[in-house]
Amino acid sequence: MPLSSANKRPLPDQQVNEEDSTKKRKRLNDNISPTSHKRSRENIGVEEPQMTESQKRANFSALSSPSNGLNKHASPLASNKPGATKKLVIKNFKEKPKLPENFQQQTWEKLKESVEAIHTSRSIKSSLEELYQAVENMCSHKMSVQLYDQLRQVCESHIMIRSIFLFLDRTYVLQNSSIMSIWDMGLELFRTHIVCHRTVQSRTVDGLLRLIERERNGETVDRQLMKSLLRMLSDLQIYQAAFESKFLDATDKLYAAEGQRLMQERDVPEYMCYVEKRLGEEMERLLHYLDQTTKKPLIQCVEKQLLEQHLTQIIQKGLDQLLSENRIKDLTIMYQLFSRVKDGLKELCAAFGGYIKTTGRLIVINADNDAEKDRDMVQNLLDFKDKADNVICVCFAKNEKFINIMKESFEAFINQRQNKPAELIAKYVDSKLRAGNKEATEEELERLLDKIMVLFRFIHGKDVFEAFYKKDLAKRLLVGKSASVDAEKSMLSKLKQECGAAFTSKLEGMFKDMELSKDFMLSFKQHMQHIDSPGGIDLTVNILTMGYWPSYQPMDVHLPASMVKLQEIFKKFYLGKHSGKKLQWQPTLGHCVLKARFAVYEDIKQATAIEDGELRRTLQSLACGKARVLTKIPKGKDVDDKDKFQFNSDFKHKLCKIKINQIQFKETQEENTNTTERVFQDRQYQVDAAIVRIMKTRKTLSHNLLISELYNQLKFPVKPSDLKKRIESLIDRDYMERDKENQNQYHYVA
Repeated sequence: MPLSSANKRPLPDQQVNEEDSTKKRKRLNDNISPTSHKRSRENIGVEEPQMTESQKRANFSALSSPSNGLNKHASPLASNKPGATKKLVIKNFKEKPKLPENFQQQTWEKLKESVEAIHTSRSIKSSLEELYQAVENMCSHKMSVQLYDQLRQVCESHIMIRSIFLFLDRTYVLQNSSIMSIWDMGLELFRTHIVCHRTVQSRTVDGLLRLIERERNGETVDRQLMKSLLRMLSDLQIYQAAFESKFLDATDKLYAAEGQRLMQERDVPEYMCYVEKRLGEEMERLLHYLDQTTKKPLIQCVEKQLLEQHLTQIIQKGLDQLLSENRIKDLTIMYQLFSRVKDGLKELCAAFGGYIKTTGRLIVINADNDAEKDRDMVQNLLDFKDKADNVICVCFAKNEKFINIMKESFEAFINQRQNKPAELIAKYVDSKLRAGNKEATEEELERLLDKIMVLFRFIHGKDVFEAFYKKDLAKRLLVGKSASVDAEKSMLSKLKQECGAAFTSKLEGMFKDMELSKDFMLSFKQHMQHIDSPGGIDLTVNILTMGYWPSYQPMDVHLPASMVKLQEIFKKFYLGKHSGKKLQWQPTLGHCVLKARFAVYEDIKQATAIEDGELRRTLQSLACGKARVLTKIPKGKDVDDKDKFQFNSDFKHKLCKIKINQIQFKETQEENTNTTERVFQDRQYQVDAAIVRIMKTRKTLSHNLLISELYNQLKFPVKPSDLKKRIESLIDRDYMERDKENQNQYHYVA
């Protein structure tokens, strides 16, 4: 229906006197409701012009004015044609409506009565729309200041209801930054007169602390109530001052006492589980009712009293046991807890390194002078390294600091026993690369060699390793006992990558000699096709370059005449192709295939001229091993001068062709000593060369500086006393001289 003067509305205080209550109030509510106007305009298809917010407010005020109706100059309908859109333009009043007498006082009395009714839970006589309009009318006629002050006075003793005075809040209050919003005013009044009252606040906070204490002791409490109370304190901006400080103080005292008591009562795994449980409980409290601003100081408090204060005690009481027993889960928990506190991981890392040194020292040092433990040392070191790697990977999150401390610790303890670990690592490699090792596939052997190289990096005496490795490699190559050429070359490649080409040049030369020997033997066998072989012997010779291979003691052995003749044929053939070279026969590592019937043995040593130790080992192999082709009289494992040997005519074997290896143990002890001595002799040459090289460059140098330079250049461990001996030796041989005035000063002698 079109708007008309029938829509004029009197002021609210006039309405009750002029109209009937129910119908007139309904009509009033319809007229003052912005949504009612909007709905009416939409129903008739009225199209409104664009207006500013102030114009809209002015138009609305005109519609709700008590005395004037629509402006009589309002635009007529744009068109009377059927179906055409109709336009209605509403303009402001030219004259401001006059207010009735006592309008401000009467309107405030009505508002005051309504506010007090709300505060005292009584019914309101006027509608909310009417009250809202009353506030709007007062604000529109510049009564905002007085209305705000009067409202504040009423709220001094009552709880605030904001919705009625929303217009006041969005106009006057919003335009004055110096005064608080109605909501903040209500909160301030509530905070000042209720919550901050000494008795009320004390009882509230003490009650909250008692509830939290009961919950920490395992009781069930009303978390929703606690959340509401703490949220109220937070909204009133007194959470930190009134509650948090007391709460943190109580927490600190509780966990300080708990930490001291439980460290004495429980073992380390149980204690760490308890700490995890307490941290989880406090996180739940933060999730359910504590303010998030409390999170950092609360968690720090728990960590300090239950962890930081007891780091050293936890480590001393339980770390070694957890590592020894490989308690992966407990070690993971320890790492996670220690990472939460200052210096936690630093202390754990240092303790981990100490454990590795102590345990590793027991493996290396305690094996000294114990052949049984020596045999298992390298395998024990590999197992220990695997265990430490697994702990770092699974429990310590692959922390780089733990990896470094492990490397430093291994290097420290493995070199406390000089040279022996290097020797045993070389022998361990030999045992894995020899034929007959059926323990691993090629892939497993490759992984094992990688692990061995890790141990190799830790040892200082790499020249000792090289010497023993070369000796064992020579046996594997010459006797044909190498398990895999690929594995041999893979190990050689790893050593070259680790130590450089100079370290492996001789080892590579050994492989080259073996390949050249095969090629040379092919041409020799072709040569022998035109010559009758003495005794029908098939001779195979490995031609070795003396500088590449280990040095062997020359030995003159009485060989059968046919073998001696065959040697001469080979020598002539070789020198014919390589004039100027010299051949030195070395039968020590030789072996043969023999078909014979033996008579009783007498004066074997005189007949063969084999060196005594070699002969005894050979006889032991033939008479005391698994395949006893000889019988020793009397029986026994050792060979004495008066023992007699005879052919064992009762010997039987399931194979037609059998291999009898020479017994190695006694030889190993002797060769080990000789190899070690050769290493020390080679070191002397290296030290002498280094001293001369340094002095030739520097010309003049003090004793301390010379020693320092030598330590920088030498790659093996050496004592200062040994260096001093080498310096004295060079002075005696006129390579250098002492200064006449300063005995600690040296000069190079050109």
